[in-house]
Amino acid sequence: MNTKENMIQDYDVVLDNLYGKEGTPERNKFEENAYAYYSGQILRDARKEAKVTQAELAKRSNTSKSYISRIENGTINPSVGVFYKLIAALGLNVEIVKTIS
Repeated sequence: MNTKENMIQDYDVVLDNLYGKEGTPERNKFEENAYAYYSGQILRDARKEAKVTQAELAKRSNTSKSYISRIENGTINPSVGVFYKLIAALGLNVEIVKTIS
């Protein structure tokens, strides 16, 4: 049975239909929210792997537990500086690697 739900789609086309073409305000807002969510998930996973509570991470990074929670929930997107500070507080570092194209 070949239904529309089972068909592979170009995800750019899906995003275009839902949020407009790349560069439109709606698409930019969607991408900003997606990056905030993704950053939060990275932080949450790293924090849990390090067996550190939100309260402890907040103390180590001189922030608040509610701030950590908002980042992990994707409500806010931390600046790069704050993200690096949080990662360092977990005893980790960020590595930037050039991709081969």
